[in-house]
Amino acid sequence: MDDIDRDILNTIQSGFPVKPRPFMEIGKSLDLTEKEVIARIKRLKTDGIIRRIGGNFVSKKLGFTSTLCAAKVPENKIEEFVKKVNSYKGVTHNYLRSHDYNIWFTFIAPSMDDINLSLQEISATTNVREILNLPAVNIFKIKVDFTV
Repeated sequence: MDDIDRDILNTIQSGFPVKPRPFMEIGKSLDLTEKEVIARIKRLKTDGIIRRIGGNFVSKKLGFTSTLCAAKVPENKIEEFVKKVNSYKGVTHNYLRSHDYNIWFTFIAPSMDDINLSLQEISATTNVREILNLPAVNIFKIKVDFTV
């Protein structure tokens, strides 16, 4: 990784242009061509430096609600449970934890009723009965940029 790669990473963390040709815009700001930016980003992704590029949205401002869920899943049902949970479009994260409640995931939907219905379906399909719905009482967002 060279200084140009670092400049690209510093630019795209929080300043990714929402334009028809964002890589061309990034290139202009760094005196690179669009193709050079795309090639470098592809390489950084292949090398595991970049995991993904995507937007983060405030679900509440878009008319959605979200919650954190925790499930107590027997070891022999983890794969089936995770596959079922991940089949729902509203699931944004899904993690295995070393805890009695060993599967944690976030769920976004138009309403809490929709989330509760989905959790009931997941429970009925997988026969996992202990799924906690833990909606946030207060939300604290911390913006973090890592200067590379």
